[in-house]
Amino acid sequence: MNNKIQLENYPKKRSHKKTKLFLSIIFDLIGMISYAFPVLAEVLDIVWAPISGLLLAKMYSGNVGKAAGVFGFLEEILPGTDVIPTFTLTWIFVYVIKKEQ
Repeated sequence: MNNKIQLENYPKKRSHKKTKLFLSIIFDLIGMISYAFPVLAEVLDIVWAPISGLLLAKMYSGNVGKAAGVFGFLEEILPGTDVIPTFTLTWIFVYVIKKEQ
């Protein structure tokens, strides 16, 4: 009985994982878009930095989410660091390095 339940939930978990990867890539692209508008770059970063930190903390629970949220905020607020794909790197850490299901 337990095996059946686990197997039924497997595709849903896998889909959730892919959705997070897709969102991570999109959010990283949003963070890097400031390079397309050099004049507005710092204003866009000031607006995006807290949003980025909150999204990371919500997407990835626990200490990983908290640390990623702080790192994401700092990465977006500091000049010249927008190129770091924080969302995608967090996804890689959670699902490839730590191998969470």
